[in-house]
Amino acid sequence: MLRYLAKRFLMMIPLLLGITLISFVVIHLAPGEPTDLQTELNPEASADLKERLRAQYDLDKPLLVQYGTWLGRLVKLDFGDSFSQDRRPVMDKIAERLPITIAINVASIILILGVAGPIGILSAVRQNSFFDRATTVFVFIGFATPSFWLALLLMDFLGVRYGLFPISGITSMDYEYLSLPGRIWDIIHHLMLPVFVSAFGGLAGFSRYMRSNMLEVVRQDYILTARAKGLGERAVIYKHALRNALLPVITILGLSVPTLIGGSVIFETIFAIPGMGKMFYDSVMMRDYPAIMGVLVIGAVLTLVGNLLADLGYAMADPRIRNR
Repeated sequence: MLRYLAKRFLMMIPLLLGITLISFVVIHLAPGEPTDLQTELNPEASADLKERLRAQYDLDKPLLVQYGTWLGRLVKLDFGDSFSQDRRPVMDKIAERLPITIAINVASIILILGVAGPIGILSAVRQNSFFDRATTVFVFIGFATPSFWLALLLMDFLGVRYGLFPISGITSMDYEYLSLPGRIWDIIHHLMLPVFVSAFGGLAGFSRYMRSNMLEVVRQDYILTARAKGLGERAVIYKHALRNALLPVITILGLSVPTLIGGSVIFETIFAIPGMGKMFYDSVMMRDYPAIMGVLVIGAVLTLVGNLLADLGYAMADPRIRNR
């Protein structure tokens, strides 16, 4: 098993290099350059000034040379300096924003697993019951509801009209004057709506995956044998059926790790949360190449780590894989 995981880990290195190369080329093929934002709106900016700016950002060099320079910095865990006005190191900006995005999405995943798992199991055990039909309606609503529309709707009703939740940021104006428990509650209060919006679609999807997997497993011969031996229904479902039903769900959960950043762009922008998704959106609008590449590299690493975690989850759920 350890040899298998080591082999998978070594395979991540060329995959990461390939992803970074393709991403680097694609963002440079997009029309426009960072210098355009600084020169086009300035009537006194000359062509010579634009060329000096291009030389300052190393944009005058061939694309492969630029990639080689960037890759050399990446080996040292240096994404370079941002092209924005603050010229801060990209790594520092990522270090500030990544914990916020991870905290929101980890809370979202915990909510999804804590709610969708039991819903899927009960729907499978009580197939065609009122509970099963009601959750089916919930699933269709969850799949059909755009996350941005749900976010705006909740902000209007729960934030603006009734004032139950804050609608922007992660802290209040008086955050610095609050006690430690007050600060913790203030952050939790601000993140309730974003976490719910982030988890809503996943609740529908994961509950359906769990239901379909459980329905397939409970029809297997070994489940019939366990019931024929006189085991209680609770032991049959949670000890024998659930472990095998979790295997496809583990795969989906592992593949959902990359959405920690990609799925955060929408709700972080709407709720004005200073996370990685908001940083990525602002960087694209400003054509901030180092910041864009920094976020894409983090996303690529999360994708590869998600696949590795899925393999580990398989090994924990299925003893046959541990012996390979």
